[in-house]
Amino acid sequence: MKELLETLARALVDKPEEVKVSLIEGEKSVILQLQVASDDIGKVIGKEGRIAGALRTIIKASATKEGKRAMVEILD
Repeated sequence: MKELLETLARALVDKPEEVKVSLIEGEKSVILQLQVASDDIGKVIGKEGRIAGALRTIIKASATKEGKRAMVEILD
């Protein structure tokens, strides 16, 4: 899941080298924290949060396949 989110985020931003994903793993849940350059925040969130919503949907589907719940947080 972490690699998937990194790959998707790097494809969206202008500064892919500044994409960082932190993983906080619990027993049945996972929190993925996404950090990008301050100039690229809008590209990751998208209009009305559509891109962020799509990223969350993809990651949740991937987590469900592994039997876990996932949340994606986009950090400033």
